[in-house]
Amino acid sequence: MKNDVYDYTQASGAGAVQKNTVLRKTYGLLGLSFIPCAAGAFISSQIGFNLYSMFNSRWAAFGVVLAFFYGMCFLIEKNRYSNVGVTLLMVFTFGMGVLISPLLQYSLSFSNGAQIVGIAAVMTAALFFTMAATARRTKANMNSLGRFLMAGGVVLMIAVVANVFLQIPALALTISAGFVIFSSLLIMWQIRTVIDGGETSHISAALTIFIAIYNIFSSLLHILTALTGED
Repeated sequence: MKNDVYDYTQASGAGAVQKNTVLRKTYGLLGLSFIPCAAGAFISSQIGFNLYSMFNSRWAAFGVVLAFFYGMCFLIEKNRYSNVGVTLLMVFTFGMGVLISPLLQYSLSFSNGAQIVGIAAVMTAALFFTMAATARRTKANMNSLGRFLMAGGVVLMIAVVANVFLQIPALALTISAGFVIFSSLLIMWQIRTVIDGGETSHISAALTIFIAIYNIFSSLLHILTALTGED
């Protein structure tokens, strides 16, 4: 496969410079990825698109979401050293913006909806910068944290699928809280992995961090609307 993006595994000399370059390009691509995400959310809100209403079946819509999410992640990872991967990442973030639009519209339907969305955004940014700063200073074992995150991700997904059946509000809030904690640790793990040279693709790193930030924001939005939303 032709590599259009420089493969940092090819170099051996200035290791620290290479790692800093990967991290810098990760942050740049991450910032860029939120543009199509915002565009997807805006366009979806304007045309009134709602995947769950369109399929009129919770399970069918859930299956489409999973297929899109994991299918796009697979394709992006297959092209992690190619500019094709960047393009696919932009398509992915646009789609994720479309998917979060109904939650945003629901949140904004409350009298204090704009405040709730603003608080969720500020809290998400604060968590990101806190975990990014912690990643630079931590001496924690990233291999152990990686194994913990893998197990935690499996548990969370099982809980999500179970609650599609059960529809228990308290469980939904617990899952959202779990995603906030899980995703915050995922940000720290991914940034530290780049710093340590364990991740050499800024495309893969940006994808992981974008998903983590997306999960934090949507989970906080769910929690805040449930606890503080005013009709």
